Amino acid sequence: MARYLFGGLFLAAASTLAANPAETAESLPPIASPVASPVMVRPVFDVSFVCSYHPAGQLTALGDALGTDCLVTSVKVDDQGVGWSTPYINGGTANEDWFGWNRPVLAPIDGTIVAVHINENVNQPGVMQPGRASSVVIARADGLHVVIAHVQAIRVQAGETVSAGQEIARVGNNGFSRNPHIHLGAYRDGVAVPLFFDPALPVKFLVNGMVYEGG
Repeated sequence: MARYLFGGLFLAAASTLAANPAETAESLPPIASPVASPVMVRPVFDVSFVCSYHPAGQLTALGDALGTDCLVTSVKVDDQGVGWSTPYINGGTANEDWFGWNRPVLAPIDGTIVAVHINENVNQPGVMQPGRASSVVIARADGLHVVIAHVQAIRVQAGETVSAGQEIARVGNNGFSRNPHIHLGAYRDGVAVPLFFDPALPVKFLVNGMVYEGG
């Protein structure tokens, strides 16, 4: 399969996703067109990360009518002291090159695990494989459901209660994914719910892949 590099990141094109009916057929809830007011959740990482958003309706396979992709970043400093933020080293051609690979994924809300799906395939960066991504769905008492996908080493099972900030899995690269990252989506009663992260919860900054202690 061909690789596609855009802006330094391996990204899945919307047209590619739409061309996989087997994937979209596995949607969890029915997809509705309305979009509810945003809900604040806990960050899914305890280290620095960036996110991008899917337009409403672009993705349906993970049970949400819109979604957010998040990946861990680190400041890379060279021998001359010049630094820049990047999600990977060594060209990003191996999963281990990505700073997010196998990092802990934290529950964004308190709730009950209502679904767990496991995809044993591991993608090579730049190449997607068919099949729904490994995912965990958490339901909150008010009916909010949050999907966390492209994970691996899932540490929870259906019926288990979790707390926001609890480790539930590790960052993986499976399903329709071109690089290690986490996809988040949320819905309530079939209506898409945009998410944003609590800005009061600090995260640790990475420098050359290590937590920066200051000084």
